[in-house]
Amino acid sequence: MRDPLSVLTEAFTSFLFGKVETTRLPVRTSTGQAQAVYLPTAAPGLGDSGVIIGREVYSGKGYIYDPFQLYGQQLPAPHWLVLGESGNGKSALEKTYVLRQLRFRDRQVVVLDAQGEDGVGEWNLIAQELGITPIRLDPMVANDAGIRLNPLDPSITTTGQLALLRTIIEVAMGHGLDERSGFALKVAHAHVNEHITDRQPILTDIVERLRHPEPESAEAMNVDRDDVRAWGLDVALVLDRLVDGDLRGMFDGPTTVGIDLDAPLIVFDLSHIDRNSIAMPILMAIVGVWLEHTWIRPDRKKRIFLVEEAWHIINSPFVAQLFQRLLKFGRRLGLSFVAVVHHLSDVVDGAAAKEAAAILKMASTRTIYAQKADEARNTGRVLGLPRWAVEIIPTLTPGIAVWDVNGNVQVVKHLITEKERPLVYTDRAMTESSGPPTDPELEWETEQRAILIEQQMNDSSQSTVA
Repeated sequence: MRDPLSVLTEAFTSFLFGKVETTRLPVRTSTGQAQAVYLPTAAPGLGDSGVIIGREVYSGKGYIYDPFQLYGQQLPAPHWLVLGESGNGKSALEKTYVLRQLRFRDRQVVVLDAQGEDGVGEWNLIAQELGITPIRLDPMVANDAGIRLNPLDPSITTTGQLALLRTIIEVAMGHGLDERSGFALKVAHAHVNEHITDRQPILTDIVERLRHPEPESAEAMNVDRDDVRAWGLDVALVLDRLVDGDLRGMFDGPTTVGIDLDAPLIVFDLSHIDRNSIAMPILMAIVGVWLEHTWIRPDRKKRIFLVEEAWHIINSPFVAQLFQRLLKFGRRLGLSFVAVVHHLSDVVDGAAAKEAAAILKMASTRTIYAQKADEARNTGRVLGLPRWAVEIIPTLTPGIAVWDVNGNVQVVKHLITEKERPLVYTDRAMTESSGPPTDPELEWETEQRAILIEQQMNDSSQSTVA
C-alpha cells in the first residue's frame, strides 16, 4: 500500500503542473530485435528529373541522373568520367544512358566508337536500331568510297585550321613545333587559303606549298627560299602521311557530302584503326576540332560527346589541350563530355599529367566500376573518394559502381530493360548468351524494376526536360 503522503504530494503536483509522465520499468532485448525501433535512413538522391540509371544499392531507391538538370545547382560542370576494368558494365551503362537520353527531343549525341566486333563498331546495333549509318573512318577503304573529314573545311575558322594542323603534326612528331617549322606551316596555310577559292582547300595543297614555298614568304623574313623549304620539310613529311601514307583516304579531300549533323545520334566508327598507333590521337584531334566548328551550335540543344578509349585524348598533351578548350567552350553551349577510361593510371602517370589533371578536374561526375585493390587506392587518392568507397571498389560485381556526383557518393546498380538488353551487350564472341548471368534470387525483382524504368521512359518520351 502506497504512503498517504506520497499520494497527496502526487495529487498536488498534478493539480499545479498537469499529469506527470508515468515511469516504466526497463526492457531487456537484443540488438536484432531493437533494430525495428530505428527508422530506415538513406542518402539523399539527385532529384527526380532526368535519366533513370538504376537503383541505389543500400536503400533500394531509384537512381536518376542528368547533368543538364544538375548543372549550376549540384554540378559545377556537366562532364563525366567513367572508370573500370573490362567486363564490369561500362559499355552497357554508356549505351543505355544514350538510349534513354535520346528519348528527350532536345538531346543530341556524338560517339567516338573505338571498339569493334564482327568487323563493325560496337555501337553499330544501336545505330541500326535508330536508322542511322555510322561514319566509318577506315584507311583501308578505297579513296573513292571512304568517308572524309577535311581539316581545311571552310566551316572551320582559319585560326582553328592552323591550330588543328599544328596539333596533327605535334602529335605525330611527339614534340612541339619549333619557331621555324611553325613559320613555314603558317605561310603555306595562309597562301593556300588566299589563292584557292573555287573549291575546298585540302591537305595536298598544304604539302605542295611546303615543298615549294613562295618567294614572298622568304622575302618577308629576309631569308633564302631554300631555308623556308628546309624549315617545312618535316612538317610536309608528317602531313604526307595523311595524304599518301597509312592514314590516307580519311582527311585528304573535301568533307564527304551527306554527313547528317542534325541526326539525334552521330557515331564515328574508329574500330578499323589500330588503337595503339599514333593514328588514334590524330583522329581524336581532327574529329574533336571538326565537331567543335561544325556540330556545336547555340540552338539550345543539349549535346553529349562520348569518347571510348579516351586515354588517347587525355594522354597526349597536344590533343588534351584542344579538348580542354572544347570542354570550357562547351559548357556555355550545353555540352556534356563523357570520357571512358579503363585505368586512371593510364593518364595521370603519362606524358600529359598536367593536362590530364585539368580535364579530370572538369569532370564533376565520376563513375567507378570494379578495379584491383592497388588501382582502387590510386583512383581514390586522385579523385578524393571517401575511404569506405575505396574499400568496396575491388568487391563490386558487374553492373554495380560507385557514383561520385560532386561529392554525393552512392553505390548504384545499373538496371537494363529487356528491349535494351540485346543492343547493349557486345561480348557475344566470349559468351554463349547475350548478357551476364543473373542471380536467380534477384531475377524477379530486377525484371520488375526494369519494367518500371521502361514505363517511366515511355512517359518521359512525351515531354522535353526543361
